[in-house]
Amino acid sequence: MTHISMNNHVVTLINVFTVDPQNQERLVELLTTATEVSVRHASGFISCSLHRSTDGTKVTMYAQWRSAEDYQAMRNDPKPLPYLQEALTIATFEPGMYEVVKTFEPANE
Repeated sequence: MTHISMNNHVVTLINVFTVDPQNQERLVELLTTATEVSVRHASGFISCSLHRSTDGTKVTMYAQWRSAEDYQAMRNDPKPLPYLQEALTIATFEPGMYEVVKTFEPANE
């Protein structure tokens, strides 16, 4: 389960995919399948959430990993490769690796 906290000490990957609206659902399907067949079984995987923009032009993947090394090890697995290769034929993406520096909750009034 995704838990965002400054104390988690996990690696967060946020990948923003840009896609034509007619291909947004296909991109979600490809990323879902890649995650189901391989990624979620990898050592160090914590969680993944997919988000789609309401205008149909973006899909964002928010994933948490125990370490950058675990993430890189998963990248060597050939099982998700066909899905990711097809995804890149219909979308471009901007990957990023992040750490949580601050979280906010509602003020108690």
